[in-house]
Amino acid sequence: MPQIDAPATGGIRTLRLRWWTELPLLVLVYAAYSAGRLLARGDVSGAVDNGLEILRVEKLLRLNAEHPLNRLFTEHSWIGVPADFWYASLHYLVTPLVLVWLFRSRAVHYRAARAWLMTSTMIGLIGFTLLPTCPPRLLSEGYGFVDTMAQYSDFGWWGGEASAPRGLGGMTNQYAAMPSLHVGWALWCGVMLWRHGRSPLVKTLAVAYPLITTIVVMGTANHYFLDAVAGAAVMGVGLLLVRPVQRLADRVKAKAGLPFDGARPSAGVRAGSRQTSLAGSPSASSAPESSIVSAGCQTSAGERIPRPRKRPAEPGAEPSARPAEAGDSTPTAAR
Repeated sequence: MPQIDAPATGGIRTLRLRWWTELPLLVLVYAAYSAGRLLARGDVSGAVDNGLEILRVEKLLRLNAEHPLNRLFTEHSWIGVPADFWYASLHYLVTPLVLVWLFRSRAVHYRAARAWLMTSTMIGLIGFTLLPTCPPRLLSEGYGFVDTMAQYSDFGWWGGEASAPRGLGGMTNQYAAMPSLHVGWALWCGVMLWRHGRSPLVKTLAVAYPLITTIVVMGTANHYFLDAVAGAAVMGVGLLLVRPVQRLADRVKAKAGLPFDGARPSAGVRAGSRQTSLAGSPSASSAPESSIVSAGCQTSAGERIPRPRKRPAEPGAEPSARPAEAGDSTPTAAR
């Protein structure tokens, strides 16, 4: 199992990340996210009005990437079908795979990455609640969008009403378009791959995955361009909140008596630091230093090399010659 990296010196005690504690946490957060989406369905007419308002803002800003991309995807099935598979599948696969990769190979970065992803997801859920938005594909035909998920539903495992397994479309919130967490999660994956990947291929995937996802969500008429921008903004806010969230989680764990999932100084280091501070005080500096006695050798304060102890002469034994000490010029024989 991987463990949090820590400096080899300084007495840092490393604590292991364990998959059987991480997996339930991730499942719990995703379940809360999915349930929150269902509870945040809102009024359909209000969601349609919000979608149309986004189109009006994009028209004022002269942004219209959705229509040409949607026509391209609907007129060419060799583009539209893979795009629908991309939209309906990859966020369920790539995001967990990147998490597992960080957990196993980049454990020192895992906790912050996990906190970033979870915090941003919860912020996105707040957006779904406060601003239910009708995606382009559910607008009336007069607005010029085609639902590619419905058009190519015979090619995939999803139904015509949503990018969910066939027959389960009623269990999803189809008006959770703002912000686009498809784009947000893809951006998170891209940042993780770029920062912690080493090969040129991984770096290329880090750039390509969020860019292609942004094109796909617009071409399939599941999101507006401003939804994608909002998804990126949500990830930015989540990144700024990572450290406060981690500090809050540590306080909660401390009060609950739960183990931390990071590196902390051991008790010996904390005691050693206190001893060091006491040694620096005047009273400690004036205290005599005790000698170290071990295995028939002794050292006095300041000495590094132990010298043999002096043993009393046995009865009848001649006194042994004493080696001349430094500064003693009298020959031994003359003594």
